[in-house]
Amino acid sequence: MLATASPHLQAAARRLSLAVSVNQGCSSVRLPHRRPGRYASVRAASTAAPPAKEGLEDLGFQEMSSGTRRRYYMLGGKGGVGKTSCAASLAVRFANDGHPTLVVSTDPAHSLSDSFAQDLSGGTLVQVEGPDSPLFALEINPEKAREEFRTASQQNGGTGLKDFMDSMGLGVLVEQLGELKLGELLDTPPPGLDEAIAISKVMQFLEVQDYSMFSRIVFDTAPTGHTLRLLSLPDFLDASIGKILKLRSKIASATSAIKSVFGQEVQQQDAANKLEKLRERMVKVRELFRDTESTEFIIVTIPTMMAISESSRLHSSLQKESVPVRRLIVNQILPPSTSDCKFCAIKRKDQTRALDMIRSDPELMGLNIIQAPLVDMEIRGGPALKFLGDIVWK
Repeated sequence: MLATASPHLQAAARRLSLAVSVNQGCSSVRLPHRRPGRYASVRAASTAAPPAKEGLEDLGFQEMSSGTRRRYYMLGGKGGVGKTSCAASLAVRFANDGHPTLVVSTDPAHSLSDSFAQDLSGGTLVQVEGPDSPLFALEINPEKAREEFRTASQQNGGTGLKDFMDSMGLGVLVEQLGELKLGELLDTPPPGLDEAIAISKVMQFLEVQDYSMFSRIVFDTAPTGHTLRLLSLPDFLDASIGKILKLRSKIASATSAIKSVFGQEVQQQDAANKLEKLRERMVKVRELFRDTESTEFIIVTIPTMMAISESSRLHSSLQKESVPVRRLIVNQILPPSTSDCKFCAIKRKDQTRALDMIRSDPELMGLNIIQAPLVDMEIRGGPALKFLGDIVWK
């Protein structure tokens, strides 16, 4: 269902053996030679200042890029705060710094294609044009998955559905529902399918050799509610599978004689083994989300009271899930100006109050705060994302 585009990956892997010249000191935006004029409107905001950083430790981009253990970066927050632009610019920054990088959108309402000005839809890996090192992008396609779910459930008496779910590593759940003869449920995609598909991709990142070439994987997550469901799903499945296994264990002795007569004992044990294997995989995903050495969740917000309040609640929820958080990006900060614009002056006062709120919030005050300025252009396309990345990820 979700192809890995291995020929492209293999070609990119071969290119890794070549020396890559990385020019980190350039502050201007270079236009691609093969498509002259495509990004001619891209320019730097003359009043944009470098982002201010606050916190108890130096958590600059060099720390993010030089480490060998931390591989996964998840960016999330309230809808409309610029998560996708920040995630895409981070991916471009990593790639230009020599890291083969993959950026994945788990948001059902994708905007990664719009951000890169390139068609990334279809649920397959697509190579992004421009960066020095290989950069691939993937938009998980929930609508396509739902349609395949419905189609598969009607093929071969449910066999197609099992094959579909098997491809995600979740086929054993279909077996359990099938034993209960709940055919109607199999025709309808279950709640949380979007998150289940995202989890299946994380499983592939951990287990499939094709993904081992990526030294950095950046997640552009869905708005807060979806993201919290995604992060809590491994715990839920682990607990649910554990209950199923305990129940099967209790009734196994009473039914083993009957099963052996009808030749089903080995088949039922095989299903239990698959459940246990799925449970082990869920434990791996859960450990990945909570591993402070390999994973980091970066909260993105804007300087408004509503956005900061939601960011505070998000951080509290992430703490309860034991997900490591160290950085907070405050996006769309108005740059300093000497003009007499009354609207701008009022907005700056509002933003100053919002920043003071962050500094006094018990959930957010301990994070490393990155202030990303509001720029005078639309962040769209490779050169614009490089420009943003050079500003934000210092």
